[in-house]
Amino acid sequence: MVRPMLLTLALALAAPAAAQSDCRLCYSDSGKPGERPLTLEIFADLNFAKLALTGREGGSAEVDAASGSKRTGGAVMNLGGMAVTGRGRVTGEPLKEVRIDLPQSVPMTAPDGGTAELIDFSTDLPSRPTLDANGELTFSFGAKLVLRSGRGGNYRGRIPITVDYN
Repeated sequence: MVRPMLLTLALALAAPAAAQSDCRLCYSDSGKPGERPLTLEIFADLNFAKLALTGREGGSAEVDAASGSKRTGGAVMNLGGMAVTGRGRVTGEPLKEVRIDLPQSVPMTAPDGGTAELIDFSTDLPSRPTLDANGELTFSFGAKLVLRSGRGGNYRGRIPITVDYN
């Protein structure tokens, strides 16, 4: 009988104050006169809830940005709990179109040296995201967690998200 190893996951995302001071997340001073700078606030971290590894061959878990549903594959088993999509809020010039870029991949590490990777990021954004009349836009994002080493752990990583006017 294979005994499942407990896998916990927490993603450390930029806190609101850090996001506003990070130059990758704000519109530069060289923008158009009178245009409000963009800010990004992450108010919900991406969370895969409870997972377990049932073998050494690795596996994956995915949280869908649009529905919030969780899927697992390989030697990763869903132990329940509610998966949470990441949630962000962009503020800036009202009615302006923006571009929100998520990375191709993000390395994840556990305190014991285990590694994993987040890939295949998705959002619920429309094809042409635009700030509303108040200069705000909220969105959800998800990703796929890939465990290749077959090691459980408390994995953490930072997801760099960039925002700019189109």
